[in-house]
Amino acid sequence: MPKFNYVAMDARGKETKGVLEVGSQADAINRLKEMGFFPTKVMEAEKPKEKKDSKGGGGGGGAKKKGGGINIRIPGLGGGVKSKVLSTFTRQLATLVDAGLPLLRGLRVLEKQERNAVLKRVLSDLATSIEGGSTFSEGLAQHPKVFNKLFVNMVKAGELGGVLEVVLNRLAEFMEKAEKIKGKVIAAMFYPAAVMTVAMGILVLLMVVVVPKFKQIFADLLGDGGMPPFTEFVLKISEIIKDYTVVFPEWAGGFPVPGPVVIGLIVFIILFKFSLKTKKGRWLFDKFKLHMPVIGSVISKVAIARFCRTLGTLVSSGVPILQALNIVRETAGNVVVANAVQMVHESVKEGETITAPLEKSGVFPPMVISMVDVGEQTGALPEMLLKIADNYDEEVDNAVAAMTSLLEPIMIVFLAVIVGSIVIALFLPLITLIDKLGGDDAGPGEKKE
Repeated sequence: MPKFNYVAMDARGKETKGVLEVGSQADAINRLKEMGFFPTKVMEAEKPKEKKDSKGGGGGGGAKKKGGGINIRIPGLGGGVKSKVLSTFTRQLATLVDAGLPLLRGLRVLEKQERNAVLKRVLSDLATSIEGGSTFSEGLAQHPKVFNKLFVNMVKAGELGGVLEVVLNRLAEFMEKAEKIKGKVIAAMFYPAAVMTVAMGILVLLMVVVVPKFKQIFADLLGDGGMPPFTEFVLKISEIIKDYTVVFPEWAGGFPVPGPVVIGLIVFIILFKFSLKTKKGRWLFDKFKLHMPVIGSVISKVAIARFCRTLGTLVSSGVPILQALNIVRETAGNVVVANAVQMVHESVKEGETITAPLEKSGVFPPMVISMVDVGEQTGALPEMLLKIADNYDEEVDNAVAAMTSLLEPIMIVFLAVIVGSIVIALFLPLITLIDKLGGDDAGPGEKKE
């Protein structure tokens, strides 16, 4: 992606210079306007120096260039950074800045110790941008794949208010709480998911490989009509699973290949992913997630907590309410919630309250609407939003714990019933065979009498 050198004026008339990495000159001008600047000169950076640095030295010449002039991108890795890594970086930078260390020096310190290759390159670019006269938020805006609009706008608000260390601490707390709740949900669901995956694999193996062998043995000993009805039922299910899920055709040399059910499932997944790319399909799926049995309430609480914490953090950091609502809409993670935030944005834009569109959306419960209304009337909206987020985070913890404790006995009973049914189905023919053999032995004795 090309780089553009720019000269622009801020709202106070102060001239600023820097570099933007965007697709075209028009994109660079639009980015500058989004950042609140008035561009006076935007030109594509010259490239001869990169060729000169790479000449004759292989990768060494590029490594020696200050600021990383040669931008090497490994295909497949992308430009993103995991949220956990970014959360750790934000906390470390907040600690350094809060301790009085200059921002540029703090970035250089973190760059030296950073192990993530993508973030290390980004930190080098940030330090270079600041050395060139750009602000921290301008440097962050050049890496949208790593730093979202929430991050950039909060840092920009902190710079304008002279409280960058406070904003960084809030950002670190925000990201740590989001990572904490995400980690709890994943940890709680990992055990049930792992148990169900292993159990289903074992059941498929039994029904596809083991049970059919017993079918042939029972047919030889008892004949086609001599098996108990329950055993015939289980054998029929095994036959269906074997013929429609995993097939062992002769043309494949006896190796297993996907059957019609598996192929149909793959086609369904592909069509489902394509439907999610449409507005209507995405809206329907997000609506369904909020009303799913058992886990729907958890997803809804997570979405509400995310909305409240994001909006509360932005407003308390000095970001204007309309701009904050735009950021919340883009980072909502759910189309239904995003549409509700858009309604709030239009209401606030017209000079109305926040609570009316929240109530109309049907996503937020009465308690949230009442607390937001109180916060809006008393002028303590950010604090009230953060309290709601803390409350819902705690409710999510309790709901996940309750759901996990409920899933474990359900899984045990389910597996016991399935495995027990297979065992009983395989033992019933043996009982029938023993009874038949006992009857055959008694018959000749009676005749002899």
